[in-house]
Amino acid sequence: MGRVFLVELEGRTYKCKFCKTNLALAESVVSRGFHCRRGKAYLFNQVVNVTAGPIEERMMLSGLHTVTDVYCVCCGQIVGWKYETAHEQSQKYKEGKFVLERGRIIDGLDSEFYIDTRPSSSDAEEA
Repeated sequence: MGRVFLVELEGRTYKCKFCKTNLALAESVVSRGFHCRRGKAYLFNQVVNVTAGPIEERMMLSGLHTVTDVYCVCCGQIVGWKYETAHEQSQKYKEGKFVLERGRIIDGLDSEFYIDTRPSSSDAEEA
C-alpha cells in the first residue's frame, strides 16, 4: 500500500475525531449550516489528508448532485463528501467543495463541537 504522507496544518484546525489527523483549517469554512444523515455538517473550500471513494449520483434535499465520499487517510473512517457536480444552477457554488460531518470531526482544541439546535438551511440526503 505504501507510506502515508500527512499534510500538517498551522492555525485553528479541524481534525478526524477517531485518530486526530488534521483535515481542514477553520479559515476554509464556507458554511456551518449544512446537514447530513447523521446531523450537522460544515462546508469547506479545501480539506487535506482525505481519500475519495467512488463517484456517485445522490439525491439530496437541495437536488441531485454528483458526489464522492471522503475518508480519513490515516484511519479510513468516512468523514464527509465532496461535491463533484451540482445539477441545478443555484447549487453550482458547491462544486469542488467538501462537507465534513460535525459528528466525525473535532476542533484543534480536541473538544467536540457544540451542537447548535437553531434551525438553518440544510443539504441532507433524503432518508
